[in-house]
Amino acid sequence: MDSQPPDAYLLEKVRNSDVEAFRVLFGRHQPAVFRQVLFQVRQTELARDIVQETFVRIWERRSSLRPQLSFLAYALRISTNLVRDAMRQRKTRERLDGNIPPPALSEGDDPEEALQLAALQKRLISVINDDLPDRCRTIFLLNRYEKKTNREIADLLGLSIRTVEHQINHALKVMRRKLKGYVR
Repeated sequence: MDSQPPDAYLLEKVRNSDVEAFRVLFGRHQPAVFRQVLFQVRQTELARDIVQETFVRIWERRSSLRPQLSFLAYALRISTNLVRDAMRQRKTRERLDGNIPPPALSEGDDPEEALQLAALQKRLISVINDDLPDRCRTIFLLNRYEKKTNREIADLLGLSIRTVEHQINHALKVMRRKLKGYVR
């Protein structure tokens, strides 16, 4: 006889913020969710991140859980949506990689100024590629280099406008800090 409590019972307890019941559900269903996500993304680290985010979202929305419905189906639906978002961000990032134009010299440019501009441009590209998190970099490039509005970016990436604004502000803060010696 199975001594494990049914999912419906555990879900009712999770709705009331029972952490131990959530741990049991996590232990029971995480392997299946992980296998499904790994099959879709084929990258272990990304799969782990998506599975973690799936269960974080379930916990954050625990008050709206419906014990009469399949918990596994619910977790798989959330993870599938997160995989779709990750793939959309990956495609956008791949399209934007290498999209930062090099500085162009005009005839009247002062050679020293041109050298400083080239150094600044090189440092800027380095900061964008190395110091900005993936989503932040994608949003910043869409806004500054593809001239997309915050609304267009939000729609394209499936984010809120507020998130887009926050990411752009974060990118600008990082750049101000990292480019301090280059900008007067």
